[in-house]
Amino acid sequence: MRGFAAVLAVLVLVITGFAWHSVDSLISNIERIGNLGLGGGRDGAVDILLVGVDSRTDAHGNPLSDRERALLHAGDEVGTNTDTIVLIRIPNDGRSATAISIPRDSYVDIPDLGKGKINSAYGATKETQRLKLMNQGVSEADADKQSTQAGRQALIKSVGNLTGISVDHYAEVSLLGFVLLTDAVGGVEVCLNNPVDEWMSGADFPAGRQRLDGPSALSFVRQRHNLPRGDLDRIVRQQVFMAQLVGQVLNAKTLSNPGKMKQLSDAVGRTVVLDDNWDVLAFLQQLQDLSGGQVKFETIPVTDLNYMTDRGESVVRVDPKAVKSYVGSLVDGKSAESDEPTADPGTVTVSVYNASGVGGLAGQVAQALSGKGFHEGLVGNYTGPSVTGSRVLAANTSDAKAKAVAKALGGLPVLADTTLSPDSVSVVLASDYSGPGSAAGGLFDFSGTSSATATPVPPAPPIDAGQNGPKCVN
Repeated sequence: MRGFAAVLAVLVLVITGFAWHSVDSLISNIERIGNLGLGGGRDGAVDILLVGVDSRTDAHGNPLSDRERALLHAGDEVGTNTDTIVLIRIPNDGRSATAISIPRDSYVDIPDLGKGKINSAYGATKETQRLKLMNQGVSEADADKQSTQAGRQALIKSVGNLTGISVDHYAEVSLLGFVLLTDAVGGVEVCLNNPVDEWMSGADFPAGRQRLDGPSALSFVRQRHNLPRGDLDRIVRQQVFMAQLVGQVLNAKTLSNPGKMKQLSDAVGRTVVLDDNWDVLAFLQQLQDLSGGQVKFETIPVTDLNYMTDRGESVVRVDPKAVKSYVGSLVDGKSAESDEPTADPGTVTVSVYNASGVGGLAGQVAQALSGKGFHEGLVGNYTGPSVTGSRVLAANTSDAKAKAVAKALGGLPVLADTTLSPDSVSVVLASDYSGPGSAAGGLFDFSGTSSATATPVPPAPPIDAGQNGPKCVN
């Protein structure tokens, strides 16, 4: 991550700036782009794709100064990397917001390029199109502009295909924006479980609570080496950093100082790009009652953290079906593939039975469901008729409680069992199960199919911006 906090900071700071007299000036400074293929879906939410671009130029394509590159520990390479990809889902009533991190190495379908890491969708498409255009005689400047547009479109389509939603708005921030925006709010407080000293990121911090300025914060969220879970721990750092920033800004609302406003406006103008169809003022009106506790940070479900492709490339394996189910569940308990509501987990008691031959699986899945708020029923080995696949059983296939359980376990089918009472929900686990509670499903809530060598990872709970003080992390 280099731009995660910066991108969302733009949104948050502009939201809190709704009462500022100069908000129009702030918005007018932002670079606007069109023809991105946005919108078109009615899924109960405004979906914003936030992209952090590791670029050596500003939002207008101007090269950074030598001093700025030195400040960022940035080299001279020219490529466009989108190592930070975050989808924000905001229900149409504006009552909450969930920022969903997409690991940069997620192995997905990229339009016209086939399978690849999602962070390559922008850069690889851009370079392919740039070379094609220049071979056709297009000037270097025009080729760069058109290919950049193609790169953004490819990333938007890749995210839409993975999550099952239509991206409504697009926001992009350069590397410099993270530093400038962090400094504009006076720095952000963080907390570390242990001291760190990692030269590649420049992270050199003591354990405990501390306030970081822009350059230090960049090192804090950039580090991934020497962390127990590598890039996933880095994502958690990004999330707690943003949770703290959002909480500070939304709760305090102290940015009425004209000098700070000028500093913020300059930062936004140099480093932020938004789509040209975004009526920001109307959007701010919708979110004016949003509080820190209603802003949460999560990560898409991951099947295998260290999956190896046939070409020997190490990637993060994801199951689009599980991702779609998870992303859809963030708005009124509805799936991206269904408009039918599901029940509150606190009203559901679930019995779990093991038909897989994997010892202890029923207990592990029952524990995973309890962690999601479901009540535990009977747990044991399955003694019924032979089953060929995992399933959720209920008296009726349309039962909302059964659907809630099926969704929580990564999209299991719901089958009717006329021997069950109307209030009963049961889960039967066969050898194909790889969702929460299984070795392959130990990451973020949902999981799809995986290889037998899938790398299990301890789960990370959602983070919200309403907590008291920064959450201590690795």
